[in-house]
Amino acid sequence: MTAIAPSSAALTDLPVDAVVIGTAIGADGLVVADGAADLDAALGGRLAEVLGSLGATGRAGEVIRFATLGALPAATVVAAGLGPLTAAPAETDGGPRTEGGQQVDAEVLRRAAGAAVRALAGTASVGLALAGAGGTVTAGAVRAVAEGGLLGAYAFDGLRTTSAKDRPKPVTDLTIVVADADLALAETEISRAVVVTESVTLVRDLVNTPPSHLSPAQLADIAVERATAVGVAVEVLDEAALAEGGYGGIVGVGQGSANPPRLIRLEWRGGSAEHPALALVGKGITFDSGGLSLKPPTAMEWMKTDMAGAASVLGAVLAAARLTLPITVVGWLPCAENMPSGDAIRPSDVLTMRGGKRVEVLNTDAEGRLVLADALVRAAEENPELIVDVATLTGAQIVSLGQRTSGVMGRGTGVEAVTAAAAAAGESVWPMPLPPELRKGLDSAVADIANVPPGGSRDGGMLVAAHFLAAFVADEANWAHLDIAGPSWHGGEPYGHTAKGGTGVIVRTLVQLAEDLAGTAAPTA
Repeated sequence: MTAIAPSSAALTDLPVDAVVIGTAIGADGLVVADGAADLDAALGGRLAEVLGSLGATGRAGEVIRFATLGALPAATVVAAGLGPLTAAPAETDGGPRTEGGQQVDAEVLRRAAGAAVRALAGTASVGLALAGAGGTVTAGAVRAVAEGGLLGAYAFDGLRTTSAKDRPKPVTDLTIVVADADLALAETEISRAVVVTESVTLVRDLVNTPPSHLSPAQLADIAVERATAVGVAVEVLDEAALAEGGYGGIVGVGQGSANPPRLIRLEWRGGSAEHPALALVGKGITFDSGGLSLKPPTAMEWMKTDMAGAASVLGAVLAAARLTLPITVVGWLPCAENMPSGDAIRPSDVLTMRGGKRVEVLNTDAEGRLVLADALVRAAEENPELIVDVATLTGAQIVSLGQRTSGVMGRGTGVEAVTAAAAAAGESVWPMPLPPELRKGLDSAVADIANVPPGGSRDGGMLVAAHFLAAFVADEANWAHLDIAGPSWHGGEPYGHTAKGGTGVIVRTLVQLAEDLAGTAAPTA
């Protein structure tokens, strides 16, 4: 993991290989954000002129670099674009602002730091002078810059055996530049950022790991090791215990594979209440071939990602423990491998789920909702205040909301709580409805419910899948369902703090949600 620490040293004295400053689009064009005054002075007041000559515009995502030619210890300066400045409201919550009442969004800072650190791969040490880009160093700004920088330094090279000399090494040391008066605040926020980004990094690693190296049992072993190390209680049910416990969905999905299923229960008991405040349920399909309803070959190429929900829950519970949040969080990871074989479930089979409800399986490629249903019922048996499930559940999510926005559905206070946490964490989610007329499409002629509409209708697929899960959650429960199918994986070129491959999406939201429920959330703007 990349080392990170705050410093109040001037940019002209900072002993690093490169420094990062912010630029923005102001009313009259390019603006150099606050925090670079000493650098400008060292360059004879020509910083804006130099940047302009290099084509800098200040647009978000822009990265401009130039050599300092000995003007300061750092050999390179990188200017990271923050985009258009927005006017701050008359009364603000202390968020990062530029001089003259301009405001910089925390996620913009996060992405700018990530983009700059990615661009500086091959550079050992980097100073980030972005936390004061809004004119005032705030907790949210420091947190965003630290998270962005750490995530921008991510690389997944653990399985390579060939030389990596042609791949520049990620930045190994980061310094967050703040004033003397802000050092204590920066220490606190950097500590939190390290915990959260290490959980995000774990999720990225797990999602990037091929199924040859991550069976349900292997994922359970990792969960046991990680949980035990931070004081999280962990219990693993194997295939025999699952069958005895009536987990027909998990057993049914996993029975076609040589790698048997598992159900992992994690508990961080930071609260004194008898019942958990928060139950998190994550879909853990370590590979999804579609089963006998076989996927096309190209659709299988990224199905190692189908356990991203379970990985996100694992990461969030570990972070809650490491942050010692005064709240009890229980995580449920139903894990299976969905494979075709003579033992696999068949279209038209009927499964008896945990709790006794029977499901007609019309499509074995709609398997995630089957393992989630069992885990939702089991989670509800402990009467948590809020249940949130996370899953790479439907291709319809991608059709509806694209690759970067997760859909959230549910009942009670669940949707509102998750949406607020995501906004604070800087992750994109969008509330979606559960139109009652779509529920009828899951009626079965032979069982209590079908896992997909008979005839294969794809209308409102994300919403129909949520209706199926809702059938396993009591009407009075506070429940939210997050479909992260698209956002969990990024197949294109990296952007901001998002690497190619597993993204680790929604971990930040889940940690923020736990903090919100615990009443310990600090301002994030």
